[in-house]
Amino acid sequence: MTTTSRPTASLYQRFTNWLPQGINRPVRVFAWLSLIFQTVLIGTGGAVRLTGSGLGCPTWPKCTPESYTSTPEMGIHGIIEFGNRTLTFVLVIIAIAAFLSVWNLRKTRRDLFWLTFLQGMSIPLQAVLGGIVVLTGLNSYLVGAHFVISLILVALTTTLVYRVYFGAAGAVRTSRGYKLLTHVMSALVAIAAVVGILTTGSGPHAGDADVPRNGLDPELMQHLHAWPGYLMFGATVLILIVAVRQKYAVKPVVWLLIAQVGQILLGIAQSRLGLPEIMVGTHMVLAGVVIALATRVVLETRASIPEPETLAQRA
Repeated sequence: MTTTSRPTASLYQRFTNWLPQGINRPVRVFAWLSLIFQTVLIGTGGAVRLTGSGLGCPTWPKCTPESYTSTPEMGIHGIIEFGNRTLTFVLVIIAIAAFLSVWNLRKTRRDLFWLTFLQGMSIPLQAVLGGIVVLTGLNSYLVGAHFVISLILVALTTTLVYRVYFGAAGAVRTSRGYKLLTHVMSALVAIAAVVGILTTGSGPHAGDADVPRNGLDPELMQHLHAWPGYLMFGATVLILIVAVRQKYAVKPVVWLLIAQVGQILLGIAQSRLGLPEIMVGTHMVLAGVVIALATRVVLETRASIPEPETLAQRA
């Protein structure tokens, strides 16, 4: 028994020795890929919905009862839906690589371990939920839940990138009022996103021409979606004023304001132009960008404990 366990232990030891021992370029690359591809998933999911390809693959997990891939007879809708499903496998590879890249840091940097672990666990959750969405004929509320999880994962992977670069979370370094204001702003961002999802589910872009909408009044929902967006913007302007006066990090807030202005202007334009698909799709991706930037602003309220290796590499 001892004889057989030694080669196994030796193999494990060699494998872990091969993995990163600290925060290095591979760790940063996989953190960035995690964030980038979670955002790409929002774009491909939006393409599925906006092109009416939600049932391009009418079954799950197979694309047709006989094939896991789309067939030529299914046309462009099958290709788009199958492409979105295929992205899941790319995310699996990235999630496993990100998790393994911080495996040797699981005791010293538990934050990175759990962030990568949660990202990995989200993939089967998203896959199963996506299957239920297809099997229920694109229930608008389940489609919305699918998108909500994607937005949460954007916030999670943004945190991963930030912690990889700046270190573990330390003590709060801003005033209590400023920190509270950033949380109010992030809550308004979340509310605007959820109401936006409900608004899309009430309009013409529900994923397939024959899919029933959620029954809400589209015009009313557009107005309800706008208000938390404006409040979000107002809260961010106030954050910027306080940050300038108290000499907190200003640049992340400025980038967030720019993204919010773009999102608001795009929302107004798409509403007045009859919801063209390209604008709605861009609006969805920008929602992910806004959430990423808002997460960064919240993270800036705490000090960071840099890794010695990180400091050495920056010097």
